[in-house]
Amino acid sequence: MRRMSEEPRTSRIQRQVVQLILDRRLTAGAPLPTEAELMEDLGVSRNSVREALKALQALDIVEIRHGYGTYVGQASLTPLVDGLTFRTLARHDDDPGALAEILQVREVLEEGLIRRVAATVTEAELDRLEGVVTRMERAGGTGRSFPELDREFHEILYASLGNAQLLGAFWTVFRRVSGARGWTADPSPEITVRRHRDIVTALRARDVEGAQRAMAVHFRGIEARAAQESRGVG
Repeated sequence: MRRMSEEPRTSRIQRQVVQLILDRRLTAGAPLPTEAELMEDLGVSRNSVREALKALQALDIVEIRHGYGTYVGQASLTPLVDGLTFRTLARHDDDPGALAEILQVREVLEEGLIRRVAATVTEAELDRLEGVVTRMERAGGTGRSFPELDREFHEILYASLGNAQLLGAFWTVFRRVSGARGWTADPSPEITVRRHRDIVTALRARDVEGAQRAMAVHFRGIEARAAQESRGVG
C-alpha cells in the first residue's frame, strides 16, 4: 500500500524534472541540479528524488553518473524499441498479426515520406542508393542474406529528411522480432533486389507516384511473407 501511494508522487516529480530541463533549455550532457537542490526546489524527500531520477534514467531522459552527478540524457528511442519488441514477441507465435502493427507504421511513414524524397533527392544520393542495391545483388549471388544493406538503403533514402532515428526504431523492432521468430522478409534475394531497384528507378525519373507504388509493393511483399511464415508456410 505504501508503494502504491508513492507512485503518483514519483510520476509528478518525473514531470517536474522534465519540465525543469525544458524550461532551462538544457541539452544532452548538461548537468542537472544536485539532489539537494532538487529536494529544495520541488519540496520532496531525497528518496522521492532518487526514485524519479531512476525512472527517468530508464527512459534515457537523464543519465546518472555515480560519483559525478546527474546529467541530461540522450533521449534515444531505445526504450521505445525495447517496449515494442517485447509487446510484439509477447503475442502468440502463430499470430498472423504479430508484426502487422509495426509493418503498418513503417509503411505509412515510408510511403508518405517517399513523396518528399522524390522531389528533393540528389543525383549523388541516387548513386549511393544504386550502390547499395548493387551490393545487395552481389551478396544475394553468393547466397548471403543482407539485412544490414536493406537498413542502409532506407537510412540513405530518408537521411535528408531527418527522420532516420524514428524510422530506424521500427526497422530494429521488425528485425528483432523476425529474427526471434525465424522469419525472413522476402522469398528470395532476387525479389528483394528488384523491389529496391524499382524504387531507385522511379526516383531517378522523378516519378513521385511510381516511387510511392514501388515502396508499396516492397511493403506488401514483406507483409505477405511475414504472414505466410507465421502460419508455418513456405
